[in-house]
Amino acid sequence: MKKIEIFEVALCCSTGVCGPSVNEDLLRITAAVNKINASGGNAICYNLNSNPDVYVKNVIVNELLMKDGETVLPITLLDGIVVKTKAYPSNNELADWSGIALSTDASSNDCGCNSACCGDSESGCC
Repeated sequence: MKKIEIFEVALCCSTGVCGPSVNEDLLRITAAVNKINASGGNAICYNLNSNPDVYVKNVIVNELLMKDGETVLPITLLDGIVVKTKAYPSNNELADWSGIALSTDASSNDCGCNSACCGDSESGCC
């Protein structure tokens, strides 16, 4: 099973429902990563705010950050090889890399909270 690692910008939480507006792309990625892992895949998102040591220890990510700064984030690695920078992968890309089918339904409100409220009622998550 291929390992997908997504190195995100500094966020206050991993769901994207905190703050004054909802980050729809982050909601989509959180749901996709949860589905990949629930289906036996291997995907993980790192938050620069919560996991700075991972960014420092990963030589590839560290070099990209030193060269381009935080504008290079998010960075996606597939088995340790950079496959995308400056944007989150699409659901189709994640499905291709993981071998796990993912919904491309953009109207889904599943934020990956597993029925727990992780934001306000306006987010559509709770």
